[in-house]
Amino acid sequence: MKFSVFQISRRGGREKNEDRMGYCYTRECGLFVLADGMGGHPQGEVAAQIAIQTVSSMFQRQARPALQNAGEFLTSALLAAHHQILRYASSKGMLDTPRTTLVAAVVQEGRAHWVHCGDSRLYVVRAGDLLTRTRDHSYLELRNAAIPGLERVNRNVLFTCLGSPTKPIYDLSGPVLLEQGDRILLCSDGLWGALDDDAIVRGLGRQAVSNAVPDLVEDALRAAGDTSDNVTVVAMEWETPDAFESTQGVSTESISDDVFESTIQAEPLDGFVDDLDDEAIERSIAEINEAIRRSASKKP
Repeated sequence: MKFSVFQISRRGGREKNEDRMGYCYTRECGLFVLADGMGGHPQGEVAAQIAIQTVSSMFQRQARPALQNAGEFLTSALLAAHHQILRYASSKGMLDTPRTTLVAAVVQEGRAHWVHCGDSRLYVVRAGDLLTRTRDHSYLELRNAAIPGLERVNRNVLFTCLGSPTKPIYDLSGPVLLEQGDRILLCSDGLWGALDDDAIVRGLGRQAVSNAVPDLVEDALRAAGDTSDNVTVVAMEWETPDAFESTQGVSTESISDDVFESTIQAEPLDGFVDDLDDEAIERSIAEINEAIRRSASKKP
C-alpha cells in the first residue's frame, strides 16, 4: 500500500478536547479512526479513547497482515467498542454512561470500507468532486422523513451513539475501489458544522492532504469564532503502486507481515486500561456474537 496521511486536532472554544483520532497499518491493510466524545454526559473523552483503543487493538490482532473480512471487522469492532464503554461505566459505578460517536475506515486490496455511528463524518473526494459522504445519525438528516412530531424535535440531537444503554445504530459502507489521488477524510462535527460540504471538498481537492487539512481546520476555527467546537481531522490520499510520488507518504512494501504501526497510543483510564486487553476484548466479541446468534434463532 502507498498513501499520504495527515491528522490534527484543535481545541476550539470548549474547556477540553474530547475528540480522539489516529491510524494504524500493516503491510497490506490500513485503519483510520475518529471518535468525538459527547457533551452532556460524563467523561466523553474517556468514551472516545476507549473506542479508538478497542478498534486499534482488534485491528492489531486480526490484520495479519490483512483482515479476512473488512466489513465484518468494522462491525464487530464498533460493537466491541460500545461494549467496552459500558464495561468501564459499570466498573466505576456510573449512573450515566460516557458516550461517543465513531467513524472508522479500512483500506485493503485497493478498496475502502467504513462504518459510522453518530455525526462524525467520512468524505470521499475524487478528482476534486464529492464521491460520497456518510449521513449523520441525527434528526437533522431525517428532515425529509415522514415522522410525526419530528418538527418538535431538536434536529441536531443524535438518535444513536456508542455508550448509550441501547444498542447503537450504525451504517456500514463500501467497498469503494480507490483510484489514484482519491482522498478520504474523517472529521468531527467541529469541521463540518463550520464549513459546508462544498468548502470541505474544494479545500481537500485542491492540494495535498498535508496542506489541505491544516488549512481546513483553520478555516473552521475562524468561521465559528469563540463558539468553535473542537476540530479534529484525519485524512489520507491514495496512491496507486505505479504513481507514488509523495515525499511524506507511507509505503508498506518494505515491511514484513508481522509489523504493525500505529499513531493510537494507549492512555491510562483510571486503571481500566489494564483490563482493556485481548482477553477482555475477546469476551466482548463472544458476548456480541452470542447475542446476534440468539436474535437470529428467534426469526421465523
